[in-house]
Amino acid sequence: MAAARRSVLREGVVAGLIGAVVVAVWFLFFDLARGRPFLTPGLLGGAVFRGVSTPVGLEITVANVLGYTLIHGLAFIAFGVVAASLLALSEREPTLFVAFVILFAAFEVFVFGVVGALGRSMLGALVWWAILIGNLLASLAMLWYFFRAHRALPRTLIGSWGGVLREGVVAGLIGAAVVAVWFLAIDAIQGEPLRTPKLLGMALLRQSAPTAAVLSYTVVHGLAFVVVGMLGSLLIAGAERQPLFVFALVIFFTAFEVFFFGAVVILAKWVLDELAGWAIFVGNLLSAAAMLGYFFKGHRTLARRLTEAWVDED
Repeated sequence: MAAARRSVLREGVVAGLIGAVVVAVWFLFFDLARGRPFLTPGLLGGAVFRGVSTPVGLEITVANVLGYTLIHGLAFIAFGVVAASLLALSEREPTLFVAFVILFAAFEVFVFGVVGALGRSMLGALVWWAILIGNLLASLAMLWYFFRAHRALPRTLIGSWGGVLREGVVAGLIGAAVVAVWFLAIDAIQGEPLRTPKLLGMALLRQSAPTAAVLSYTVVHGLAFVVVGMLGSLLIAGAERQPLFVFALVIFFTAFEVFFFGAVVILAKWVLDELAGWAIFVGNLLSAAAMLGYFFKGHRTLARRLTEAWVDED
């Protein structure tokens, strides 16, 4: 029993340190892209140790950066130990895994609540979506470590759905890569490489520095496509059992196209004056075709069944 407790404690500490390092590295690169190294830990350190509620005139000091880094690491270690304890219990009682998932979701909400309590101007300086991505990356890294140490648990909990989610991630990355290559070619032909992600990063993510705009939009763009890919993979899996789900898949991809255009119009209509509407449409159409091609390549029997049904209807 004592050995098991030490194992859980050690596992939680390691997982917490992994999460803390991932967040720290993410914000280091993010701040470097903004041209202000250590801005994020400096702002948070100033808020924690000096009660600063506005970034205006705040000096980034070594003490603030190191102090916040220490607190940040200890908080992640505590979170990792609690998560490791719940995961150990889940191996005996799989239904408790729900509490493990809730813990990670609650942690995300808690972080936003703490940052929001620091003041609206501070939240604006820290960039809310960067905080979201940083914690999401940390959560994924910690989950990878946990499930690497508990290889049997994912199979028990997820079973065949693990392959479905993996297929969705690959499809999403394919779609994101197709769109990125398409606009890279368009921008290169116009003599201004990376113009599209720069404009979209400035418009949708409110980044003023070109490098930060390109980097941030590329990350958000990739994560968005991964989510779309996973949802598409779930619909394909449903279509294997009930082919009518294919219509839901088509509706889903159509809705995604409309959603993107709607977001651009609502948040920054001027982008459509800078970027050709047909180029955006064709880029998303190519990505959708690539993702569907990947899906149906892995589900040849579904494609054949749909083709035969179409021929029979004729």
